[in-house]
Amino acid sequence: MTLKAQALDRWIRTDFREINTALEEQYFAASERQITSGVGDSIKQQLVLEGRALIVDLLHEGNTDEGFDSGFDLLGNVGFYMAACRRHDITEPSRETKSPLQEASALAMQLGASLGVIPRFASSHLETHNHALNGVYKTFTHLNDEKIFLNYNTRSVFAFIRASEALRQILPLGISHPVTHDLLLTAKQGLEEVCGFNQQLFEELDIDRFFFCVRPYYRPHRVGLHEYRGANAGDFAGINVIDLLLGVCQADDPYYSQLLVDKFLFMRPEDQLVLRDCMRRQSLLDRFLQAASEGVKKQPWFERNLELFLQVCEAHGQTALQHHEQLVRKFIEQPAAAGDLTNTSGISASGPPLPVLLKGLRKLCDMRCAADVGGEFNTRFADIEQLKECLS
Repeated sequence: MTLKAQALDRWIRTDFREINTALEEQYFAASERQITSGVGDSIKQQLVLEGRALIVDLLHEGNTDEGFDSGFDLLGNVGFYMAACRRHDITEPSRETKSPLQEASALAMQLGASLGVIPRFASSHLETHNHALNGVYKTFTHLNDEKIFLNYNTRSVFAFIRASEALRQILPLGISHPVTHDLLLTAKQGLEEVCGFNQQLFEELDIDRFFFCVRPYYRPHRVGLHEYRGANAGDFAGINVIDLLLGVCQADDPYYSQLLVDKFLFMRPEDQLVLRDCMRRQSLLDRFLQAASEGVKKQPWFERNLELFLQVCEAHGQTALQHHEQLVRKFIEQPAAAGDLTNTSGISASGPPLPVLLKGLRKLCDMRCAADVGGEFNTRFADIEQLKECLS
C-alpha cells in the first residue's frame, strides 16, 4: 500500500468514522429519524472535502500496481466514502444523472475495471476481507450495533463457506463414498452454526439502531453514470454453492439465474470462478434421485448418506426461514411499516420498492426450503418427498 493509500485508510479508520457517528447521533435524536436534509451540514461538508482531498492525491499518483489485495482494499475505502455520502444524502441517484463525486467515481471505476468487480464497496470489504489493526476492523461508525451486525454476519459467512467447501469436496468422491458422510456432517454443522450466530444477532441487535443508523450505508448510489445496488451480506459464493450443489435451486431457473447474474461482480474474482464451476455440476439431489432409479435404495451407503443429505437440506432451509422470518421481518419490514416508510424510495439496499423486494425474498426462501408452493413456481418439493420415501 502506497503512502497516499495509507493516508486514506487511516482517515477511514479515524476521522471518517467520527464524522459518521456524529451525524448518526444527530439523526437518531430527532423526532423523524429518517430525515437527514438540513442536519449537520457543516460536518457533511467536512466529510466531502477531506475525502476528496485524499482521493485527488491518489488519482494524481496513478496506478502503482500494488497487486489485487491492495487494489481491492483501496476500492473498499473509496467505496466507504461514496456510500457515506449517499447515506447522508450528499448524493442521491434519483436527482442525478451522474455522481457529483467525480474524482471518487474516476478512481473507483479504474479500480473496479482492473480488478474485475463492481466499482463500489462490497460486503466482503466489511466481512471476509476487512483487515483489523490492533483488534479493530473498519466500520462506518463507532456504533455498537454496527459492530454486532458485522461480527455475527462475518461468522455466519465463514460458516456458510465451510459448509459449501464440504459439499464441493463430495463432487469428486461421489455420493456412495464413505467419507461423503463425514463431509455431509461437516456441511450440516456449518449450517447449524449459521443458525446459532443468527440467533445471537437477532437477540443483541437493536431494531431502531439497525434500521435507521446501519442499514442506510448499504443503499444504491451512482458511480459515474451508473447506479449500483447496495452491498448485500449474501454477496459471496458460498451460499449459492450450497443452493446449487444441494439442488434446491437450479442454475437454469430463470428467476434464480438472474439472481446469480446480478451478484457476480459483487464477489471477488475467485468466488466468481467457484460459482461458475458449480453452475455446471450435477447436484447431489439429482445424484441421489439417479441412484434411487438404478435400484440401490436398500444399500447401506444409500440410506446412511441420503438420510444425512436430507438433514443438510433441512438445515439449509432453516437458515433461509430464519433470515426471512426474523431478520427481514423484524429488522426491515416491521420498522418500515411502523414509520410509514414501506413505499419510500431508497428504503432497500437492492433498489426496488420494499414490497417488491420482500416478495422476491419470500420466493427465494421457498426455493431454499423446497417448499410446496402449489405449482406457483418451481421448487424441489416433489423430488425431496420422493427421496424421503426411499427411507420409509
